[in-house]
Amino acid sequence: MSRTRSAINLNIIFSSFYNFILRKTEKKHSKTYDYTQYVSGRDYIFESIDNQAKGYMTGQGTGIKRGDYIILCHSSRTCRYQVEDIDYYSEPPNMWIALLQEVDFE
Repeated sequence: MSRTRSAINLNIIFSSFYNFILRKTEKKHSKTYDYTQYVSGRDYIFESIDNQAKGYMTGQGTGIKRGDYIILCHSSRTCRYQVEDIDYYSEPPNMWIALLQEVDFE
């Protein structure tokens, strides 16, 4: 019985360590994309969820991936969002739709 417990504990420790390392590497490689000079409704579309704390954005650009940041302007307020999920269209290949979560500026 104790051998099973120690194996489970080692699995939990390894899993926690792996997730920690994975999160650290994602943060180091995240890029920020500034869309404040683009016009909402013309250059991109942002569909608000939860009073603009979350939203779906459709835009164009390449290289944007999960964990990256996008800066947008809403009226006179500048907001920073993290990409939670992103899917690229097949045509045109640089068009995408992403689920964004607002985060604080660091």
